[in-house]
Amino acid sequence: MDSAGKITFYQDQNYKGDYYECSSDCPELNGHLSRCSSVRVKSGAWVLFERPNYLGYQYVLTKGEYPDYRQWMGYTDSVRSCHVIPNVSGAFRIRVFERPDFGGQTLECTQDVSQLSDLWLQGAVHSAQVQDGAWVLYELPDYRGHQYLLERGQYRRHTEWAAPDPTVGSLRRVLCV
Repeated sequence: MDSAGKITFYQDQNYKGDYYECSSDCPELNGHLSRCSSVRVKSGAWVLFERPNYLGYQYVLTKGEYPDYRQWMGYTDSVRSCHVIPNVSGAFRIRVFERPDFGGQTLECTQDVSQLSDLWLQGAVHSAQVQDGAWVLYELPDYRGHQYLLERGQYRRHTEWAAPDPTVGSLRRVLCV
């Protein structure tokens, strides 16, 4: 896979201590750093995972500086794997469904939605189809809470995007800057 980004992980806050530069997916960061307290995303968009092999809580970061893990809404300084999100440009389109296997009511979005409940009265998203772009589903309104990256494809159940339940409060396009 060609590099679509570059990221540097730092062991301590404010870009101090040992560091590791990365330009591709890495299923295991433990061999490079014991913890990650700050990050610089030099290019592209990335999803960081709290556990090895792309498991656990997800944090989607775009180009910028994050001097403290709380700035990317991290719960701890545990970052154990990362995935570069392919550079996405152009159209964005996602369809969400009220039931598993694309059943029930549906809502199609092409823009960010900070309060899903304003458009979607069902209260839960059980399945989704990403037709264009990459999207982040947030557990709470206003892009807060647990994050789940959905790349182009079909997700028949919320467990396929690693969510413990179908609660979605907001959704945002992943714009690679």
